[in-house]
Amino acid sequence: MLPAAFPSLRLIDRARSGARAFGLSCALASLCVHGVAVAQSVDDDSTDVASQPLNLPSEMTVFGKSDPNVRKATARVNGYVITGTDVDQRLALIITANGGKVSDEERDRLRVQVLRNLIDETLQIQEAAANDIKIAPEEINQSYERVATNFRKSPADFDAYLRTQGSSAASIKRQIEGELAWSRLLRRNIQPFINVSEEEVKSVVDRLNAAKGSEEVRIGEIYLSATPENHQQIVANARNIIQQIQQGGSFQAYARQFSEASTAAVGGDLGWVRPEQLPNELAQAANEMQVGQIAGPIDTVGGVSILYVMDKRKVLAADPRDSLLSLKQLAINFAPGTTKEQASAKAAAFAAAVKEIKGCGQANEVGARIGADVVDNDNVKVRDLPPQLQEILVNLQVGETTPPFGSITDGVRVLVVCGRDDPQAAGAPNADQIMAQLEEERVNKRARIYLRDLRRDAIIEYN
Repeated sequence: MLPAAFPSLRLIDRARSGARAFGLSCALASLCVHGVAVAQSVDDDSTDVASQPLNLPSEMTVFGKSDPNVRKATARVNGYVITGTDVDQRLALIITANGGKVSDEERDRLRVQVLRNLIDETLQIQEAAANDIKIAPEEINQSYERVATNFRKSPADFDAYLRTQGSSAASIKRQIEGELAWSRLLRRNIQPFINVSEEEVKSVVDRLNAAKGSEEVRIGEIYLSATPENHQQIVANARNIIQQIQQGGSFQAYARQFSEASTAAVGGDLGWVRPEQLPNELAQAANEMQVGQIAGPIDTVGGVSILYVMDKRKVLAADPRDSLLSLKQLAINFAPGTTKEQASAKAAAFAAAVKEIKGCGQANEVGARIGADVVDNDNVKVRDLPPQLQEILVNLQVGETTPPFGSITDGVRVLVVCGRDDPQAAGAPNADQIMAQLEEERVNKRARIYLRDLRRDAIIEYN
């Protein structure tokens, strides 16, 4: 008796038994996975085909597809069909997130990884269904609306946008269903059996207090599982992902599509951690990386990881990059056709003029004299500015200006610090926050093992 979780597999078994009864073992084309060619022969009492005007052979093999409108399955996962269209539409999401800049070779590699992801996604949905977990269409639609809102579009406009990119709403909704189903399954089957004691939480608090002033990082991770047999191929895939991100691709988008950790749903964000809290191989890399850098592939337990340093701060200490600034911006632009020499001369004159600024009270006067545009900016967090400006502004006092910066295209500008509100010292996370983090780490480990077992027991047929 097959489990109710796999209705499509049961349907195939019934179809096959019926086909055997009528001698039609491969007549149901939609159920024949590996059939490529069909051989036909003419019965002895049939009309002699040699006498027909077409002069057809008595033994004939049909090569290729008999119906060009029929798309064969790319894979069957416990009876569920994953088509080439499914792969193409999910791949289009990645290419869109990457600005459409993907080579043909990289596209082929991404297709392989996307198929793996779709297989895992299917296994997760099937396992959830086997545990009587089904995500309601209304819940999926609500999540889809939130995704559309992130793109500043209505659901209908987002549907149309996806179609222009070669994807579809169904593809995103399938991914949403997989994430929600897997998350709910983990909460039911794993999370209740994860225990974190008060002593463990107290130990973490003590370590945080002892580490006050030391550095912690906000890390993003893309985890790809690997075996000794496919390790080289997974490493090659990881390197290609890194290359695409370095060329402007979104780390969060790649993490969401490719990472096999439970943090994939949040773009691979591990949150704030001290390097020593990470596995040794990841801790070493995190210690050596700067904000905005990406590293990998790094061999870790059961696979490889790609790390991305989103931010850094001091443990339980006020971070000057959390300061709120009031700024005045003075800017001059270059007319079209301005040469590099002309721009340099004008920028030098601008730099000499802004040196006269002694506080924000003179900024408007100097700006008017040199023909610069002056704009006020209040409540600007240093952390939200480009890294080069962060390093300059954290060390400036009220009334001081940055060095001139810009380009021929964007013009040249300076920032004048008119006010600064320094951040308060950070407090230690409370016991509930620490317990939640420890529980999440343990759930994530169990989830990897759970998915590995599902892959091992699955019946997967490839076309």
